[in-house]
Amino acid sequence: MNPPRSAYLHIPFCHRRCFYCDFAVIPLGNSAREESGPGVASINSYLDLLHREISMCPLGPPLSTIYIGGGTPSLLNSIQIDSLLTHLKKKFGLQSGAEITMEIDPSTFIKGDIEAYGLIGINRLSIGGQSFNDNLLKKIGRLHSSEHLLQSCEWVNEAYEKGVFHSWSLDLIQNLPEETLSSWSHQLKYAIGTGAPHLSIYDLVIEPETVFGRKYLKGELGLPTEELSEEINISTGKILKEAGFARYEISSYSLPGHTSRHNRMYWSGSGWWGFGMGSTSAPWGQRLARPKTIVSYRNWILSQEREGVDPTLSLVNAQPMPLDELLMIGLRRREGVHLESLAISSGWNKEECDQYLSLLIESWSEFLLNGLLIEQAGRFFLSNPKGMEVSNQVLIQMMIWWDSLPMNVGSAPNP
Repeated sequence: MNPPRSAYLHIPFCHRRCFYCDFAVIPLGNSAREESGPGVASINSYLDLLHREISMCPLGPPLSTIYIGGGTPSLLNSIQIDSLLTHLKKKFGLQSGAEITMEIDPSTFIKGDIEAYGLIGINRLSIGGQSFNDNLLKKIGRLHSSEHLLQSCEWVNEAYEKGVFHSWSLDLIQNLPEETLSSWSHQLKYAIGTGAPHLSIYDLVIEPETVFGRKYLKGELGLPTEELSEEINISTGKILKEAGFARYEISSYSLPGHTSRHNRMYWSGSGWWGFGMGSTSAPWGQRLARPKTIVSYRNWILSQEREGVDPTLSLVNAQPMPLDELLMIGLRRREGVHLESLAISSGWNKEECDQYLSLLIESWSEFLLNGLLIEQAGRFFLSNPKGMEVSNQVLIQMMIWWDSLPMNVGSAPNP
C-alpha cells in the first residue's frame, strides 16, 4: 500500500447538532465564541489534546494533503488553525503544492476571515451549505439562511478568482423532506450559479439516534418516495453534466482540474493519519477509530501517552489493506477497480485469484447484464448514473461473497 501522505484533523464543535447528524460533535450553543466563556474553554482544552496526539504520533513521510473537518472548524480562529497546521508541518513536513482544505459553515465566518484562512496556508475551502431553501434549512436544523449561504459563496468565489485559493467546494443534500424534482433542480441551478468548481452531493441518510431518526419512526419526515428519489438522483447527474461537471466519485462532481486530492486518497486505498475525537486513521493498512466522546478521547490520549501509541500507527506493523475494504472504496470511483491487481496487492496469490474472483464476478452477473456494472479488461466500474445509484446492491453482493470465503485466503505467500 502507499505510505501515509495525508492527514485529517477533526474539529468536533458546532453551535448545535443538525437534525440528521450522528457525527462525533460537541454542541456549544451560543457560548462558542463568548470571550472567557465555557465554549472557548472547551475548545482550548480540546486543542491541547489534539496537539498532544499529533506530538506522540510516529514519524512519516511529508504530507501532500491536509483536511480540517468537523463539526465546524470555522468556529476556531485563524491563530488556532495556524497552530495546528504548523504542528503538522514540523512533525511530518509538507510537500510542495500540498492541498490544504478546511470546512466552513456560513453562520460562523465573515468576509475578513476568508483572507485570513488564505494567509495561514489554507488553499481549498469546503462550504457546508446543504440547501438554498430557507424552509428546508430550518427543517434540518441549520442556523444559516439561503442569504447567508449565497453571500458566503460570493465571498469565497471572489477570493478564488483572485488566486487566494486553488479551489473550493459546496456541499448539498438531496432527497430532503418534501423535496420535489422541480425544487431540487432549482437547488442545483443555485449551486452552479455560485461558481463553485466542485460540488459534493450527498443523499440524506436517516440515522437511528438522531432527531430525523425519531421523526422517521413516527412517519413525520415526509421524505420523497423511492421513485421520486431515483428521479432526483438521475437528474443530478444530468444537470451537472450539462454544466460541465464530471462525476468522479458517487457523491463528488468537479470541473476539470478540481477533484479533491484528499478525497481521492481515501478511495485509492492509500494510508492516512487521523487526529481528533471520533476520527479514523489507517496509516499502514489497519484502521484505528478514536473514541467518540470528549471524556473517552481524553482518557485514550492519556493511555497512549502512558503505555505507548497503538500498534496500528507503527510502520513495523504494516500490512496490506483487506481486499473487501479496497473494493468498498474503489467501487465508489469513476474508474472502479481492477480485481486481480487489488487482490494481489492485498496478499492473494495467483491461484487464489483464479479460484475465488470468478465467484465474485458470477455474483455480479445480473448487474453486468443490466449494464449497472461494466467490465473492461479486468476492471469493473459502476455505470453513471444508474449504476452509481444502486451501488449499495453491488456492494452487498460483494460482502456476501467476502463472508463466504475461507478464513485463510490471502495468507499464503505469493509464488
